[in-house]
Amino acid sequence: MTGAPYELRVEYLRAPIGVGTRSPRFSWFVDHARAACQLEVSTADTVVWASGEIRIADAAPVVYAGESLTSNTAYEWRVRSRAADGEWSDWAGSTFETSLLDAADWAAPWIEPVQQDAVVERWSIVDWVRGLGPDSAPEDRLRPTQLLRQRFEVGPGAVRARLFSTARGVYSALINGRRSDDHVLAPGFDSYEHRVSFSSADVTASLVEGENILAVALADGWWAGRIGLTGSSAQFGARTSAIWQLHVDYADGTTQIVTSGADVRSAIGPWTYADLFVGERFDRRAVPAGWDRAGFDDDEWMPVAEAGTDHAALTPFRGEPIRRILEVRPVALVETAQGTIVDFGQVLVGRVRLRLRDTTAGQRVAIEHTETLTADGSWFANIVGINKEQTDVFVAAGGPDEWEPEFTFHGFRYARVRGLTTELAVDDVVAVVLASDLEQTGSFEASDPRLDRLHQNVVWSQRGNFLSVPTDCPQRERAGWTGDIQAFAAAATNNAQVVPFLERWLDNLRADQLPDGRIPIFSPRSPFDAEAAAKAHGIGSIVAAAGWSDAIAIVPWTLHERTGDRRVLEENLDAMLRWIEYQRATAAAELPESLAGADLDAPRVRAQALLYNSGAQFGDWLTPSTMEGRPMHEAIGIAPALTGEYLAPMFQANTLTIAARAAAVLGRETDAAGLAERAAQVRTAFAAEYVDADGDLPVRLQGVYVVALAFDMIPAELRARTAARLGELIRERGNRLDTGFLSTPYLLDVLCENGYADVARALLWQSEMPSWLYEVDRGATTIWEAWDAISPDGQIRPMSLNHYAPGSVDDFLYRQVAGIRSTAPGYRTAVIAPDFEAGLDHVRAHVGTPYGRLAVHWSVAGDAASVTVDVPHGMSARLAMSQGEIALEAGRSRHTLPIGRRASASARV
Repeated sequence: MTGAPYELRVEYLRAPIGVGTRSPRFSWFVDHARAACQLEVSTADTVVWASGEIRIADAAPVVYAGESLTSNTAYEWRVRSRAADGEWSDWAGSTFETSLLDAADWAAPWIEPVQQDAVVERWSIVDWVRGLGPDSAPEDRLRPTQLLRQRFEVGPGAVRARLFSTARGVYSALINGRRSDDHVLAPGFDSYEHRVSFSSADVTASLVEGENILAVALADGWWAGRIGLTGSSAQFGARTSAIWQLHVDYADGTTQIVTSGADVRSAIGPWTYADLFVGERFDRRAVPAGWDRAGFDDDEWMPVAEAGTDHAALTPFRGEPIRRILEVRPVALVETAQGTIVDFGQVLVGRVRLRLRDTTAGQRVAIEHTETLTADGSWFANIVGINKEQTDVFVAAGGPDEWEPEFTFHGFRYARVRGLTTELAVDDVVAVVLASDLEQTGSFEASDPRLDRLHQNVVWSQRGNFLSVPTDCPQRERAGWTGDIQAFAAAATNNAQVVPFLERWLDNLRADQLPDGRIPIFSPRSPFDAEAAAKAHGIGSIVAAAGWSDAIAIVPWTLHERTGDRRVLEENLDAMLRWIEYQRATAAAELPESLAGADLDAPRVRAQALLYNSGAQFGDWLTPSTMEGRPMHEAIGIAPALTGEYLAPMFQANTLTIAARAAAVLGRETDAAGLAERAAQVRTAFAAEYVDADGDLPVRLQGVYVVALAFDMIPAELRARTAARLGELIRERGNRLDTGFLSTPYLLDVLCENGYADVARALLWQSEMPSWLYEVDRGATTIWEAWDAISPDGQIRPMSLNHYAPGSVDDFLYRQVAGIRSTAPGYRTAVIAPDFEAGLDHVRAHVGTPYGRLAVHWSVAGDAASVTVDVPHGMSARLAMSQGEIALEAGRSRHTLPIGRRASASARV
């Protein structure tokens, strides 16, 4: 009997509520090769889609194609699958609910509590470099949070209730004192000028017949708080507001809609201030007892103002929200004269929850946060900058208490607790880890604990920086830098189900695309960001940049490759084309600075007109050799100046190639052919301009050679020479890498693909700085922003210890070391090709695929290797060995393979 489908998903989620599209995607696993499927979707016993037999050859999601789905509606769906032998499985079923799908579904006005405007602070990168900043305490500059309270009546027979809510700011909503959901820092970070996400919550169980209270606590968040590198405030607005609709369905078929409006009352909340960067100050004495329940007297509260009915930007939240996902207990507590230092043993993102066994009224307890201590264990704030205090303050009401901040988060391993009158015990403190709640889908383990730690460092950096949007770091900037995520996207897909999360970020990125086609270097992008760039010079003036802006192509294509899903290409191809058109127009109109005033012959003029190689660029950012022995503010511009002109047209060609492939997938053959031809022209022009007869490039830095080889910028007859030069550059550095943000993701693969796998292994196992294992050997528990963030002599630089971009090496661990490689979009075909020469005794890894779990466990002993593979049904997989390849059957199979002499673990570089 053919087994029924299982792990049923809608939009990659299990039984979601709040689905925000009329054409949701359905997916599932089966225990047989797929030949066809049949779906039915219904509501209230009415079938709205009977698909009939759909012939399928892969596991890509099936897109809904029935009657138009309606807003705020519960649907049931079921699916059955036909195997290749013609036998149908049993039906399997699940549910989903739609959100409010149209702006017209909203009747509520935005409401604005009585409030003082946020203090508008404007700081620049120059101010940050010069060490400038506010000269007054946070409580003198920041403002209190607001409490909102609405009475409403519920009649008898209520059977279903859904709360749709959001804010310009961040908020927590309660019904009769009970939280509406488990979301944190809702609605998250958006490009608020263009889109504001709203959540959908099932609050049926919270309602009572009679009087009910909908309560909201509202703070500044990303909207009005201090965000970004400069710590400037009110970047989207200086006043917070909220909007909601509560839909209550009754057994008799009627619906009651409770909307935010003039009947809402407001008051100042117990948070003296609450800021994402600075931290928050909470006064337990100021909590109005019972404010979120019926019976509270709010006569002295203030009425709110209705602030318009602009619903155009409202959009249903996509994917998983921020949640409390883990709790980490301390590994050590150290009493010092300045307070108790708590070591959680892991750099993480979140906040500290304290249990206070005894307090006195007015007692002030402060919690400071940092990622590292000095070599002797002294307190050290490694993140410096404007409004980067990362300090939370609790003012007690007296007696025992427990407190966790509500409207902030921090990046830290260590916390220092000050103001206690009793000794802190291990059981009194816990780190609450916050992240977008993504399903973890992959794992990697190796016989060497350092590689295990390297992988875990990547996982922790991914977890900490995948918080509402993919950020560069969780403490200094928290910005959605495009360069970081394009470098890391492939690695991210192995560890977690990232599709809805990255699709939501891509929604923001497209919204932020400029009218001339430029893709900004980070998203969400605020009006302040645009103003700051317009006023700045040099690096600070960059709005779009090669490698960064190309995320609009690289991230969607990576998701398509790993999932086989076409939608991410459908949604982003036109934005890719607009970025490509900007590059084309710029190339035709501008020359690079190096050719200013040059007398070019006709062939060079034609070549230059094809190459996007001008303007300010970041280039191969943070190339190690360009940073050595120089102050940060001086060194940071060297790699851009040396490499920007060359890397820009390389990424231009790569994006053209990706867009051509995407157009082909979508059946846009004319576009595909034109884009492929343009890519070929750019590569030819690049080679003519920059590649000499020996395969050399104008700047002999590893990264330039790596990207040239990775993106096929070198004529075929010269590739061997270029690769040899790359090997030479690496040997000159003592088998140490010298690659920056743009080239590091490709370094090891390029070496393996061009006959230098031994050099790639040497780099992987390198323990001298700069290297991945240098960080591990110095106790790193996340990926550092700079390879020398902590120098060999223990000196700590004011750099982030939590930047995932260099962790792109994790994808190499899965694909090349463990050997799990997709060879067709969505793992329709795959090869298992373990690296038995990696210097390891055994490796165990698995990834989640559209077909299910693909896993490998290999070990070596003497001249033989043992390989165990778990292949999900429907995938065509092969095992690669020195003698050739063998086909793998679905399920678990075990293989013993002869291997030749291999490098021992003790022979590593």
